[in-house]
Amino acid sequence: MTTTVEIPTRPEAAGAARALLPYEPQSASVARRLVRTTLRAWGLADLVEAGELVVSELAGNAAKTGCRRKMTVGVERITDRCVRISLRDGSRALPCLIDAGLAAVSRRGMALVHHLTGGHWGVTLEPFGKTVHADLRTRSPAPA
Repeated sequence: MTTTVEIPTRPEAAGAARALLPYEPQSASVARRLVRTTLRAWGLADLVEAGELVVSELAGNAAKTGCRRKMTVGVERITDRCVRISLRDGSRALPCLIDAGLAAVSRRGMALVHHLTGGHWGVTLEPFGKTVHADLRTRSPAPA
C-alpha cells in the first residue's frame, strides 16, 4: 500500500509547516521537499541544503526504529534567522552522536547534524515516542 502525501506550496502558517508521514522509503523525499519548499517560501534559501541533509538523517533514523506509527516532520521559524527542523516518531530509542571516524561509510549521520547545527540539536522524550529537533541559523547579514 502506498500513501500519497501532499506538500503545500506555501507553509501552513507564517512560522510553521508540518507533515504526517508513513514509515516508507519515499517519506524522506517528502520530508526534504517540505523543508525545501518552506525555507524557500520564507526567503531562507541559504538553509535549504543543510535543512535537507538534517531532515534526511532524522527521517532515516526514524525509519530504522521499526516503529509502525506515523512520523511528524516539522519546520518552525524560531526567529528571523533561526529555524527548527523536528521529527516526532513513535520510538523512545535515542539517537546518539558517534565518532565513526573519517573512513566510515555509515553511522555518521548525527555527527553531520551536530556539525550543521553547531551542536544545536536535542531530543524530547514523550510517553509514546520522542521528538528530535535541530536548529539551523542563517549567516549574519553583511554590514551595510
